[in-house]
Amino acid sequence: SAGALAWQPDGSLVVGYSGPSVLAGDLTRPGTLARVDLANGSVTPFASGLSAANGVAVAKDGTIYATNDFGNLVGRVAPNGSVQPDWSSIPSANGAALTSDGAYLYVAQTFASPGISRIPVANPGAPETVVAFGGGDVIKAADGLTLDSRNRPIVPTDVSGEILRVDGPGQVCSLASGLFVSSVVTYGRGEQGFGNGRLFRAGFDGNIYEIPGGFDAAARTAAP
Repeated sequence: SAGALAWQPDGSLVVGYSGPSVLAGDLTRPGTLARVDLANGSVTPFASGLSAANGVAVAKDGTIYATNDFGNLVGRVAPNGSVQPDWSSIPSANGAALTSDGAYLYVAQTFASPGISRIPVANPGAPETVVAFGGGDVIKAADGLTLDSRNRPIVPTDVSGEILRVDGPGQVCSLASGLFVSSVVTYGRGEQGFGNGRLFRAGFDGNIYEIPGGFDAAARTAAP
């Protein structure tokens, strides 16, 4: 099944997908990345052997990071195509986004150790917890996050139906609520339609909504 979508610096679209064995992905490593030709719809795999590719983030140099919310391993694909499936380890990493300087990879943790963490790219063996969901919040189910222009994570929650912004360690601000089965958020890009600074949410219900509380004039989606 398909997971994340992301743009590479050269303008090509990357899709991540995995097979049924993703539930044991740390062992079976079914995660694959492919390029999508937007002109004809053809899909060309170029990297495999990842735990999964449920969340995908692409660095400015073309390095790709891929997560598995059913496992622990976060994989890395170098610009030359070499795959390191165990680049980092963090429980149930789902959505992923890199800071503007490429120093940190933020991840939403969905099922195990739920919350938001960040992985120092220069020291991937030392992930840092930013927000831990405790008590009744453990079932929020954080999913596909993005970052605003100040590198603050904005994350949707599947179960509790919220759009949350992380303002600092242990500090969360609600931008919207009542949007159950929310799966991913992203900023727009361009001067019309899904434009610059506008935050949008998509969900398992098939609906897309704008989140006015998340407007950030300097924010852009991660696109070439």
